[in-house]
Amino acid sequence: MTVKTALVTGASRPAGLGFAVARDLAEQGHHVILTARDPSTAEALAARLRQEGHEATALRLDLSDPAGMHEAADHLTRVFGHLDVLVNNASAMPDFQVLSALDADMDAVRAHLEVSVIGPWALTQAMLPLLTAAPAARIVNVSSLSAQQIATGLDLGAPLRSPAYSMAKYMLEALTRVLARALADTAILVNAVDPGNTATHPERGDDATDRPAAESARDIVRAATLGADGPTGQLFSNGQVVA
Repeated sequence: MTVKTALVTGASRPAGLGFAVARDLAEQGHHVILTARDPSTAEALAARLRQEGHEATALRLDLSDPAGMHEAADHLTRVFGHLDVLVNNASAMPDFQVLSALDADMDAVRAHLEVSVIGPWALTQAMLPLLTAAPAARIVNVSSLSAQQIATGLDLGAPLRSPAYSMAKYMLEALTRVLARALADTAILVNAVDPGNTATHPERGDDATDRPAAESARDIVRAATLGADGPTGQLFSNGQVVA
């Protein structure tokens, strides 16, 4: 129990947000568990953190595989016995070419819901005994500003892009509130974070205005390390609660 532990999903790419979050948490003294569907990619990143002097391990985790989630939970129970931080960062790739819900591919819709809503929900259930075993665990769901277009009709100066992705992230924010209420009588805080447009795909060409992954990661880590008097069931953007 003296070692703080943090599990980050979708930590498979060196330039990705998941790895930036894992590194930041490791620098703050957490033993980070990087997860991905391909364990070799997560292990390569965990090895990099160990070379930097941090505590890090890797686990295979597929958010469409409930049995695999429970196997991961059993492993963490044997090794650590608790989990201080769960960051649901994994996300399906948005198709920004689809601008209308009328054109959305239903297979893509199901994939987004599986990874961004059902997967985090099931993973939280699987990890709940570990989270409740920690003194004051934190759950952070990584959302997107595009969800706010659905929630508030926010005008971003462009049509709603990738409706499947946006709808899934909107539902993830609803899940955040539902889980926060369900855990209200515990020390666990559950929040969502919109990291903003982040430079995570140099091979595709990021926009010049995209934030560095390390900068976006700080907002997520801030929510993952809230004090006992911190909020729960909220959405953060740029370090502030979004109404």
